[in-house]
Order: sequence, then structure tokens, then C-alpha cells
Amino acid sequence: MEQSQKKADSGETKVDEKSKILFAVLAILIVGAVAVTFWRYIVKRDYIIQAQIDCDPETQNCFVWECDPMSLEEGEQCTGNPDNDVWYYKIISRNAKNIPDCDPNDENCTAYVCGEGEKDCGYELCAPENVPEGEECNDPEQYLIDNPPEEEIQCEEGDEECVSKLEKGAEEQCAPDDEECAAEESEPAETEEQGIPSEDTSNETNSDSQNIPLSGVEPG
Repeated sequence: MEQSQKKADSGETKVDEKSKILFAVLAILIVGAVAVTFWRYIVKRDYIIQAQIDCDPETQNCFVWECDPMSLEEGEQCTGNPDNDVWYYKIISRNAKNIPDCDPNDENCTAYVCGEGEKDCGYELCAPENVPEGEECNDPEQYLIDNPPEEEIQCEEGDEECVSKLEKGAEEQCAPDDEECAAEESEPAETEEQGIPSEDTSNETNSDSQNIPLSGVEPG
């Protein structure tokens, strides 16, 4: 009896030691994985970021996002302004460690521009296999047919009159958000009659009155 009891105790001891070793190995692996992840994502910033950026519908197959007239959520409602209600965009994928810390709205910021020969950086355009549900792809040829570009007037060298006209037209053009300027252009110009004083007819009146004979007096 005593021998069998000793064998059972020794078996339980071996199992406990194996369990402790297994737990220790698992703990080391977990700590190592957390440390590697922290080093890669926080310290080195070695991961890919995707963002939606503006796309040129005249030359590229862009994703086309349109507002939802039935939506009540801010950012998805229709405003009546085509520039805000329809957005042509593409997707950029770039490694976070290569993205400069600057304001993307700044013209000099290159956060959404792939450098020459940059690894892990590229643009994704719209195609039938990747277009999101509810959106569509833009066809540059059809876009140019529906939205023909305005012809730019080019002045000949030395034609100062043509240049002055173009500059004057650019100055008189109202900005898109300048409601005061647009209102002034829509108002009819004041007639010239309001700025011209009435003709002096006093002389004509006096001359006519001098030719009218007074009552009871014979004309000489």
C-alpha cells in the first residue's frame, strides 16, 4: 500500500512540473508577441495605412460617391452643391513610417503622395471587382462628353488689350462662396436717368410767358 501511494504522489509531481513549464513557455511567447507588436506598430510604425483621396475623373477610373437624399446623417446628406454631393476618389496605400507628420490640407504636405520608387505605396483605382456596393466607377471618356472642358482663350504675344480683358474678367468673376458678390451681379444696374439731373426748362417757360399778352392790355 505504501509503495503504491508513493508512485501516485510522484506521478502527480511530474504532471505539476510539466504544467508549470508549459505555462511558463506560453507566458514567454505572449510577452514576446506583445513586445514585437509594440516595437513594430508603435516604435517603427511599420504598417500599411489606406485613405481615400481626390481623383481626376477626366483621366482616371475613379470611385464615384454620391450623397443620399434620404439620409439624415451629417456628411451623407445632399446639399444641392454638385461639388459636395458627388465625390470622385481613389484609394492610396502607404506605409505609415513613410508618411510625414503634416496637415493633409496643406498644399506642401506630401502625406498622400507616393515617393519615387517608394516601397509599399500605391494607388487603387475603381474596377468592377472592387467597386463598393451603392457606388459606381467613372469612365473618363464619358465624363468628358458629359462635362466638356471650357476652352481657354490664349492671347498672342504682345497683345496687351487681350491680356487686360482676361485679367479684368478674372477680377470680376465672383468666388463660389461669395454670396454678396453674386447678389451684386444679379441686381440690375441703375439707369443713367437716375444719375442725370433734369433739364432746366425755366428759360423756355420764361420766354413763353413773355410772349403771352396780359389780360386787358393790348399788345404793342
